[in-house]
Amino acid sequence: MTTPDYIFEQAALARGFSAIAGVDEVGRGPLAGPVVAAAVILDPENIPAGLNDSKKLTAKKRDALYDAIMDAAEVSLAQATVAEIDEHNILRASHIAMVRAIAGLARPADHTLIDGNLVPRGLDISNETIIKGDGRSLSIAAASVIAKVWRDRHMVDLAQQYPGYGWEKNAGYPTAVHKSGLVELGVTPHHRRSFKPVHNILYQE
Repeated sequence: MTTPDYIFEQAALARGFSAIAGVDEVGRGPLAGPVVAAAVILDPENIPAGLNDSKKLTAKKRDALYDAIMDAAEVSLAQATVAEIDEHNILRASHIAMVRAIAGLARPADHTLIDGNLVPRGLDISNETIIKGDGRSLSIAAASVIAKVWRDRHMVDLAQQYPGYGWEKNAGYPTAVHKSGLVELGVTPHHRRSFKPVHNILYQE
């Protein structure tokens, strides 16, 4: 199994960049909740051990890494709201969240490593895209962990206010529990109305 390394970051450092941020987003697929992005500048002398694509880690390991990254790295989190997802589309909203996360770093990044194959519109600093970057770059892996843990915790909080959809377990993804909750309880203010299963319930008459 390949694990992420620091090769992309080292190449950028060798080209004269000094503040290299890995950027990733979480939450494109759910029917509810915001899309969340993180930007992380790792300290090459203090990279938390065990970093990987957040999807390949247990919840317990992600939680431990979240704290370690927050302690050791420069981190910025941002989101695009459900209203923004419905107004634009999920891809554009995820890019808006990414640009906000980069802009929120206390020390401005001079180079960004973006997970995926598209550069977010409005990103006006040096960048490179890395397909499946959360499994290849340690900085992107760190961003994926931060975004996922924060978003999962946010959905647990929302589940307290809107029980019956299973958000504390499914994080807003379209599981059977979530879909049956939609049918039985209806649509909440946190549902993405532009997403088909939600849209169909709203307009089934």
